[in-house]
Amino acid sequence: MTVPERLSALRKCMEEKNIDVYVIPTADFHQSEYVGEHFKARKFITGFSGSAGTAVITKTEARLWTDGRYFIQAAAQLEGTTVELMKMGEPGVPEMNAYIEEVLQAGETLGFDGRVVSVGEGEGYAAIAAKNNAKVNYQVDLIDEIWEDRPALSEEPAFDLDVKYAGETVESKLARIREEMKESGANVHVVSTIDDICWTLNIRGNDIDFFPLVLSYGIITMDSFELYIDERKLDEELKAKLAKDGVNLHPYNDIYDDVKKFGDDVVAMIDPGKLNYALFNNIPENVKTVEKRNPAILMKAIKNPVEIENIRKAQIKDSVAHVRFMKWLKENVGKMKITEMSASDKLDEFRAEMGNFIRPSFEPISSFGEHGAIVHYTSSPETDVELKEGQLFLTDTGAGFYEGSTDVTRTYALGEVPQIMKDHFTLVAISNLQLGSAKFLEGSTGMVLDILARKPFWDRDLNFNHGTGHGVGYLLNIHEGPAGFRWKFRPGETEVLQEGMIITDEPGIYIEGSHGIRLENELLTRKGTLNEYGQFMYFEAITLIPMDLDAINPDIMTAEDKKLLNDYHAKVYEVIAPYLNEEEQEWLKKYTRSI
Repeated sequence: MTVPERLSALRKCMEEKNIDVYVIPTADFHQSEYVGEHFKARKFITGFSGSAGTAVITKTEARLWTDGRYFIQAAAQLEGTTVELMKMGEPGVPEMNAYIEEVLQAGETLGFDGRVVSVGEGEGYAAIAAKNNAKVNYQVDLIDEIWEDRPALSEEPAFDLDVKYAGETVESKLARIREEMKESGANVHVVSTIDDICWTLNIRGNDIDFFPLVLSYGIITMDSFELYIDERKLDEELKAKLAKDGVNLHPYNDIYDDVKKFGDDVVAMIDPGKLNYALFNNIPENVKTVEKRNPAILMKAIKNPVEIENIRKAQIKDSVAHVRFMKWLKENVGKMKITEMSASDKLDEFRAEMGNFIRPSFEPISSFGEHGAIVHYTSSPETDVELKEGQLFLTDTGAGFYEGSTDVTRTYALGEVPQIMKDHFTLVAISNLQLGSAKFLEGSTGMVLDILARKPFWDRDLNFNHGTGHGVGYLLNIHEGPAGFRWKFRPGETEVLQEGMIITDEPGIYIEGSHGIRLENELLTRKGTLNEYGQFMYFEAITLIPMDLDAINPDIMTAEDKKLLNDYHAKVYEVIAPYLNEEEQEWLKKYTRSI
């Protein structure tokens, strides 16, 4: 079926179920940012394949809200579908809830699948309905009724992440979580976010493409962990390990009935931003709930010493692979056929050679020329183009090693490129280095520091329409809260920067129809000087890959900018050269030379 045909089928289904406005988010039952094939309902109904966006369907209109990363991509994918693009944050574009409030009439029904909507979102929809004298039906998955060949839920096996990688036992993690439960007056913690569950239990899986996660729910009590999971994913050895840690196994969907059995003695801790609305509504009204952020969110964001040491190893592996890839690319472009997809595959070949490589840590962004202006572009057989000289090539990819996940972006000049591209590249490099060199007082958030990255752009009346950086999970989600760099408030990314947090630094510039540039390093947050003014903090760049000197215009750099670049390149050579052969070392010396 085409998108218009699917919309017609959905509207017929809405009419049969007495639904007047239907909301379709990008989510699974666990509020995951990226979802498995079974859960790509919004893509099915609109044709838009980006990782963020929500569709609202009425009897006569279909609208899709998404953010600045996807404006170009969404516009292209929605063309001819009758779905109208709503560019979030742009002047004149109503917020989605305001639109729903406008179109939902008295006596009508607002529908959504409560399993793919958070408590906070669901309560927001309920409030709109109450204000408009309308009703809510959160127990309808209308997409399932019209999606005839919908993919089944994943049955991929889970695996144990040894403590030599995790750095902390399950027993220790549960003790810390239970201490926070106790301090909050709770004796039960209902958790449905799969990265939090996988982190707590030191397990990983393969239920979402690129993200080693396992579909599951958990109920943590003061003496057990009730795990709701498809047992076929667990071998006997892993079952025995979990049992030893006080984990009891239950069928995946049984949690919806089990929370109904909570007694008057239960005080349940829930995170309204992470728990799904349907599960929350199954908790009896007489059960007291305590709303608090999942304790694991901050715990997993602050990497322990073992994780940090492993992540350093992963970053060195990935940096060596990137250096070899950069050399191969520059020496072979124009001499052999290289496409976006084959270049991405080649980079992963170099990664695999480094050992302990599991898989890419997210869907690769491998974009040549004007495709680079599409922030989250995904190359496909239909769009795959050959790389040629005279243009830029952007690669934003990551590796999942047992030693940790990486997220790295580099943009390379293929042959001689126009001056404007060099100027833009240099601007992005200046931005990246300025933020990466920040020194700040303990207690600062990423919103305080984001101006360091934006200033070079804003001084020139330019900007990039995405966050400057995000936390990175350890073989979990590649985008991990609760800290990040951005100039606009965003819930879930407002945490104070603390020692042990790893945050990306990834400014960019995107010129539609021409080129895109992004340079991304991962930064380790560290403590610096402690004096009468307080505890100073700084960042250590742990990504060690050259910023392409073929695209640098030193004439627009200050002496400080040049020193930052030269110091960074000196460290790149010092750390990475010992892993290379003599020919590779000579090549790296050229691309890390002082300017």
